[in-house]
Amino acid sequence: MSVRKLNASKPEASKLFVQDMNTDREFRSHAPGFWPSATGTEWNDWRWQLRHRVGSLDEAARHINLTREEREGLLLTAHKLAFSITPHFFNLIEPDNPDCPIRRQVMPLAAETTISPGEMADPCGEDSHMPVPGLVHRYPDRVLFLVTDRCASYCRYCTRSRVVSGVGEQELETDFEAIYRYLEQHTEVRDVLLSGGDALLLSDERLRKILARLRAIRHIEFLRIGSRVPIFLPQRITPELCAMLREFHPLWMSIHVNHPRELTTEVRDALGRLADAGIPLGNQSVLLAGVNDDKDTMRTLIHKLLRCRVRPYYLYQCDLIHGSAHLRTSVARGIELIESLRGHTTGYAVPQFVIDAPGGGGKVPVSPGYVLYHDTEKVVLRNYEGRVFEYPEKSAGDATAVRPESVLDY
Repeated sequence: MSVRKLNASKPEASKLFVQDMNTDREFRSHAPGFWPSATGTEWNDWRWQLRHRVGSLDEAARHINLTREEREGLLLTAHKLAFSITPHFFNLIEPDNPDCPIRRQVMPLAAETTISPGEMADPCGEDSHMPVPGLVHRYPDRVLFLVTDRCASYCRYCTRSRVVSGVGEQELETDFEAIYRYLEQHTEVRDVLLSGGDALLLSDERLRKILARLRAIRHIEFLRIGSRVPIFLPQRITPELCAMLREFHPLWMSIHVNHPRELTTEVRDALGRLADAGIPLGNQSVLLAGVNDDKDTMRTLIHKLLRCRVRPYYLYQCDLIHGSAHLRTSVARGIELIESLRGHTTGYAVPQFVIDAPGGGGKVPVSPGYVLYHDTEKVVLRNYEGRVFEYPEKSAGDATAVRPESVLDY
């Protein structure tokens, strides 16, 4: 990965990226970066991080050289999806490279105002599967509980940009008591996923009350939290938070990492605290053009995740959210990436490539074509090397009896 020439007017930027762009395989701390006056105590305080988020054109321009597209995009953020980046995550941005894979995820562009054919405000059809405000019940045995509309930072491809950040097309109206009553009545629900926004932005006490109320419903077997906070705001993953979460096992967590540079020293340590608290961790990446749509980046990402005790879980085709065409790749590219991994790394490291079917069809797995032929007699398969094999279909009538002594002789 090359480094563009840095602007001499921003000397702090030079110090950041001369060494940091050599490799994304290693765990690095970028602190304090653009905030040299921050003390160690301040930097490691998640509330300080939230108070000092970059949230305007002027603030962003103080640290990085904005393109015209970015300036135009920033002027429009009050009407679509808010702009906000924690200092921790902002430090990962290359200040003079508009193609920086971190920058592409969080910096608004004017292209977000262009709606391409097929794009929707609610591409996953969540609003049409919401029996109670704030609760999505699309699958038979599990529900999505939207507990807040705020995030630590905002991803520009957010599938819920219509409701998160407070400036979208809709307001998130979550009726907590109605949700608890609904869950008590629907005994088929065994799995509740907390999301939003980001549930880990809630205080420990408020989150504890939600988890305790859910755990009191006897037919709910386990709880999940979907969060980007360990990546945007690793300082939030305190020992106190982890101790509280472990009270509610079985509890699982899905994090969201798209590029290996996001796995900093601080993030690695935060994920370690969660893992040590007995919380199984899975990662959900979104396939994004110019971010992770090449095999070297994807391979580095999944291997680095395993070193953090996180299993790569899903690789999502980017949802058809309004204004996201500049970030979407082809489906064929996603299939190629999965094929480049299969057989070249452990199966633990290969995520499942899925498309969230537009309009509310749910997750549909999409895989390379390994089954070449299948009938009642056999399955013809190809492996990752392209070699072809036959496997017989089960047929009890064709079985041959073998004497025990024959088996022993063999």
